Amino acid sequence: MQVSISTVSGLERRLEVAVPADRLTGEIESRLKQLARTARLKGFRPGKAPMIVVRQQFSQQVQSEVVGDLLRETYSEAISQQKLRPATDPKIEQLSAEPGADLRYVALVEVMPEIDLKPLSQLTLERATSEITEADQSAMLEAMRRQRPDYVAVDRAAGEGDQVTVDFEGRIDGETFQGGSANDLPFVIGQGRMLKEFEDGARGAKAGETRSVTVNFPADYGSAAVAGKTAIFTVTVRKVEEQKLPEIDDAFCAAFGVNEGGLEALKTEMLESMKRELANAIKNRVRTQVFDKLLEANPIDVPRGMVAETVQSMQVDFARRMGVKDVSQLPNPESMQEPAKRRVALGLLVGEVIRAGNLKVERERVNARLNELVGDHPSADELRRQYLQNAEAMRQIESQTLEEQVVDYVLAQAQITEKAYSFSELTGFGASA
Repeated sequence: MQVSISTVSGLERRLEVAVPADRLTGEIESRLKQLARTARLKGFRPGKAPMIVVRQQFSQQVQSEVVGDLLRETYSEAISQQKLRPATDPKIEQLSAEPGADLRYVALVEVMPEIDLKPLSQLTLERATSEITEADQSAMLEAMRRQRPDYVAVDRAAGEGDQVTVDFEGRIDGETFQGGSANDLPFVIGQGRMLKEFEDGARGAKAGETRSVTVNFPADYGSAAVAGKTAIFTVTVRKVEEQKLPEIDDAFCAAFGVNEGGLEALKTEMLESMKRELANAIKNRVRTQVFDKLLEANPIDVPRGMVAETVQSMQVDFARRMGVKDVSQLPNPESMQEPAKRRVALGLLVGEVIRAGNLKVERERVNARLNELVGDHPSADELRRQYLQNAEAMRQIESQTLEEQVVDYVLAQAQITEKAYSFSELTGFGASA
């Protein structure tokens, strides 16, 4: 078998393969003989048909099968001979398989990039440190109060943060439309539940007041029937209520799952939750840094085919998470190109770190991760059994575990500096820095 290789561009390679005619002919003859032993042809007993008849009946079918098999076999031999690492399936072109002649074809294939991983000791990383202050805890407690506000009716104009209850009817070109009317609908001004023009129309109104409100629906509005159109709403404010934060009493504590111990028990649970949140924030910050630094220190080309497959996977994941069934509602593939390239490049680099460090999934870590997932669930044992019996779920857990091991492996060799941050800076909650 003759193989020649050339570079088309970047990671794309062109393989020209010539398989000797006798190999093709010999395989066809061998299969025809095997077939002749069992072939059932009209007028002949099983296996007794003359070879000339067998050839007339099956030669085209057998040749097609043999060519397909030889393509797979010889392509595998060719890439092994040329020491290539394909990134995607090949594209076969210019296939020639004439009887009595060499089998010739061209295979276009993208190969994996050669990665010369830079020494991890050259990476400089920052490890965040933080402490939860009394001010952070007070701010978090206040945020918990804001999660469960009471609303009290007031005799004044509605303002930011007030809850208004309205009746409304909307018309487009003088006609009512589906979803354009409702009675006793409550919403909080400034919360963003309603379109801004609708909220602004209720702002400053008192209970009993009726207003005409013009709303321009965005072109990308969720309902195609009204997207890009202008509606006139007749809005009657039935009630204006101001927000009143609840007292921190036993009922408030019970709303957050603390039925005994009152405020002190709530604070203890809250603090533990804040510690977990902080630990996760620091962990995720370090993880992001490790991957960013790996990419920065090791720029590589990535196979276009792998990027295309990743874009498709990202679209499928988006559709699953958002419940999208209409393909036209999926994000533009072009907008996903850069994130997909990053994902592919990072996957290749992480794989190289795993190979360089000879890292294997640590079962202790997998079990610890599984313990975190089942937690204190009332049916923890049953939930654990379901995870263990779900191969895909376990693959995800093992992948996450191995990724954590990669981060730890890099951190053990990189140059680390520490920097203090406030709880708010790291988590977005708590007291301002």
